[in-house]
Amino acid sequence: MLTTLGERLRAGEAADLAAQLPMEIDRFLTEPRSGQQFTYDEFVDRVAEEAHVGESEAAFYAQAVVSLVCSIAHDSEVRDVRTQLPDEFSALFELADADAAPW
Repeated sequence: MLTTLGERLRAGEAADLAAQLPMEIDRFLTEPRSGQQFTYDEFVDRVAEEAHVGESEAAFYAQAVVSLVCSIAHDSEVRDVRTQLPDEFSALFELADADAAPW
C-alpha cells in the first residue's frame, strides 16, 4: 500500500513523508516511480492486486495503513499529502479522520 501511495505522490512529497516514518518502511514510499496520475479506484485496484485481496478489503487495508501513517507523521506533512491528492482520495483518510475526532 505504501508503494502505491509513493507512486501517486510527487517524488519530493513521497520523500518528505518517508522521512517521518521508520527507516525499515520508508523505502516503500521512495523506491517506486513517483508522480503517476491515477484515480482512487485504480489506487484501490493496485492495492488489491498487491495484497491479493478483494477491493473492499484493500480499501479498508489502505485506510488502516494511512491512519497509522497519520498518527506518526506531523500534521503539516499529512496536510501536504492530502493537498496533492484529488478530492476523491478523501476516502483514504476516513479512519485517520475518525481517530482524530474528539470524543
